[in-house]
Amino acid sequence: MLGRLLADEHVLYVKTRNFHWNVTGLDFGALHELFEKQYDALADSIDEIAERIRMLGGVAPGSMKEFLKLARLDEQPGGKLEAGKMIAALLSDHETVIRALREAIEVADSAGDAGTNDFLTGLLEDHEKTAWMLRAHLE
Repeated sequence: MLGRLLADEHVLYVKTRNFHWNVTGLDFGALHELFEKQYDALADSIDEIAERIRMLGGVAPGSMKEFLKLARLDEQPGGKLEAGKMIAALLSDHETVIRALREAIEVADSAGDAGTNDFLTGLLEDHEKTAWMLRAHLE
């Protein structure tokens, strides 16, 4: 469960970084900065998830091949994409992660793993806030 979450976070990180590099238009400055803040936060989450996997005695996946095999999210090739479509794609991915986190929280709760439950709840709150911020750009 955590390995798959790590893979999703990594794919989302790369996609957000891609959009940071390739965003254009009147909102360039604001979106360039927003995407940078988001990929920085994802980088922290990636490290925390991998460390949680190790704390529980597992081995964290660590290659792009492993991440792409495990991830629920799809990559976005580099290149020109309208800013609104970038935002919509990121929002969709965060919403996918939110749904997965809610399921993972139930699994951790059923297993009596309060530490992982608390950890996942924190990640859920982060993704919900990011989704809210992205959604606000589309309204």
